[in-house]
Amino acid sequence: MTTSPLPQPKDAHRGSLACVGMGMTLGSHLTPLARSHIEQADVVFAGLSDGIVEMWLHRMHPDVRSLQPYYQEGKSRMKTYRQWVELIMTEVRAGKRVCGVFYGHPGIFAWSPHKAIETARAEGFEAHMEPGISAEDCLYADLGIDPGRFGCQHFEASQLLFYERRIDPAGYLVLWQVGLVGDRSLGRFQTGPAYRQVLVDLLSQDYPLDHEVIIYRGATLPIEKPRVRRVALRDLPHVPLTAEETVVLPPSQPLKLNLALQARLDALDKLEKANTVA
Repeated sequence: MTTSPLPQPKDAHRGSLACVGMGMTLGSHLTPLARSHIEQADVVFAGLSDGIVEMWLHRMHPDVRSLQPYYQEGKSRMKTYRQWVELIMTEVRAGKRVCGVFYGHPGIFAWSPHKAIETARAEGFEAHMEPGISAEDCLYADLGIDPGRFGCQHFEASQLLFYERRIDPAGYLVLWQVGLVGDRSLGRFQTGPAYRQVLVDLLSQDYPLDHEVIIYRGATLPIEKPRVRRVALRDLPHVPLTAEETVVLPPSQPLKLNLALQARLDALDKLEKANTVA
């Protein structure tokens, strides 16, 4: 597929930044516009899911710089993310057209792209984000969930523990990064069963312990299939989880009619009908 040239900045020597999404599945989800940003960049930074995806990206651009080596066990991820921003901004300030490529959607569970764009704009550079197909999009398709049917809440799992949040068990509950739940150091790549037990204890206030929990991971390579496991809530602490896996709790209660508000709506409908007749 050929792609049209992107508009050139007014100042050809002025740096610019585009953060684009590779999508989740290699080769299947990259949009033509995202490809154009990659191909026409002076330098490409890659924050991707694995080395195979990086190798594929190298076919589109000769100067691809991996961001993965900046991760280290025990090192705060926030420190790593700030390094990513500085690496990107160094090239933007040098007058280069920079493209940051991130797996999935570059703005979902991705601090660095948002911060890099914010910094670039604050310094007067052209910067924008190009969306990609996210893990959330794949989850809806692979699990057959329509978020408009019962409603859908999304929480980063640790945030659910650190703050007082209200859970609605009549809708879907999607928990991200459960494999890291309870980590306050931002320097660990996983936490153990005892941490997940704290999460289960919290969830058991709204869900029975035998409630079905879906553990999901989308496919990142064309030869893969989505990974879907179903366990009882009580067993969640004892199931190995990676940071990439997402936990979904289907509704445990039926939707409850709000009779008071429906009465108000009935009154409004009658008033509107009366005004129409008059």
